[in-house]
Amino acid sequence: MLRPSIIQALVTRQVLLFTRNPVRAFELFFWPIVQLLVWGFVTVFLQQQVGGEGFPQFITFLIGAIILWDALFRSQQGVAISFLEDVWTRNLLNIFAAPIRMTEYLAATFTVGLLRVAITAIVLAVIALLAYSFNLFQFEWTLIAFYGNLMMFGWALGIISISMILRYGHAAESLAWAVPFMIQPFACVFYGVEVLPVWMQWVSLSMPPAHVFEGMRGILAGEGLQPSRLLLATGLNVLYLGAAGILFNYTLGLARKRGLLVKAATS
Repeated sequence: MLRPSIIQALVTRQVLLFTRNPVRAFELFFWPIVQLLVWGFVTVFLQQQVGGEGFPQFITFLIGAIILWDALFRSQQGVAISFLEDVWTRNLLNIFAAPIRMTEYLAATFTVGLLRVAITAIVLAVIALLAYSFNLFQFEWTLIAFYGNLMMFGWALGIISISMILRYGHAAESLAWAVPFMIQPFACVFYGVEVLPVWMQWVSLSMPPAHVFEGMRGILAGEGLQPSRLLLATGLNVLYLGAAGILFNYTLGLARKRGLLVKAATS
């Protein structure tokens, strides 16, 4: 059984890193805001040059995609970067030596990811409303389902990232940032699944984000949401989280057996 006090202590430690270091807080907001502003105004510029009645719809597709993609990315970062913080500060051995279960450690990183997503989502929603008249809450109850599925997949990617870091050491640290962008072409964030080659469509449909972003575009286009998309995305997320957990458990055991844990924590 998870112990809330342990999870709270681990989360508090991560939160203090941001509240007591303005640079970290700046980084949390800087990239999503810049991305939203740049791509949003690029689309507005293209609308002014090309015109057309249907073009404003593409603006909403892009703005919605950027905001929702940030949920996946931030939740993955919450897991991966929280782990790397312990590696960089050489605190990893203390974590594993303390009476902390790995499920509690992962639960704390999930919570950190949730906090990161919530903060940036509020900021991006306000900017999108003021700059582009885009109301994120037009999705109503489906917004919760969209965010939930994207965060679950982000957590799975985060677990995979730290598993690779445990296995391959510092050489794999770049995966903490690279993994989300490796799957982005298949996630169909900014375009529909139908534009992909057939073999890529099969890969895309096996990933939860593709169903979420297709559902988002369907709502914005006035076609409504197919409930089967959310059910399929949720089912796939359960499989991905389960597989990621198995991989992490195996990699952790291997790291302990071969002494990789000590190497990663002290080198």
